[in-house]
Amino acid sequence: MSASQRSIALVEAFLADIGAGRHSVAQASLADDAELVFPGGRRYRSLAELAAGSRSRYRRVDKHRDVYEATEDGSLVWSIGRLHGENLHGVVFDGVRYVDRFRLRDGLIVEQWVWNDLAESGVLDARTHDELAQEWRA
Repeated sequence: MSASQRSIALVEAFLADIGAGRHSVAQASLADDAELVFPGGRRYRSLAELAAGSRSRYRRVDKHRDVYEATEDGSLVWSIGRLHGENLHGVVFDGVRYVDRFRLRDGLIVEQWVWNDLAESGVLDARTHDELAQEWRA
């Protein structure tokens, strides 16, 4: 297996573990000095911090990981695909674009930069029919 294939496999396992809620397993893929940078300049040092920061944005989110690209030496990996999940109002969403860029060192993730269209898509603010009816009656 090449260096790029090993790095892609590490990133795939990391993202799959996060999506399945196995944060302690996924945390083992992160270097001690790892930094996770999300839209809006949100910066986290652990998956526990990330989970706490995400509670105010959505109930759950996962990724359809469509494409991986990596440098030949495996030091950089890009994951490109679509987000799916449920917002805080109970509205299910799918198909929201994302790109993640990972920097790896010594077989561990030292940096993750995340770009996505969650805010631009409007899915985080979408309301259920019942919720809109209650707001209208109020």
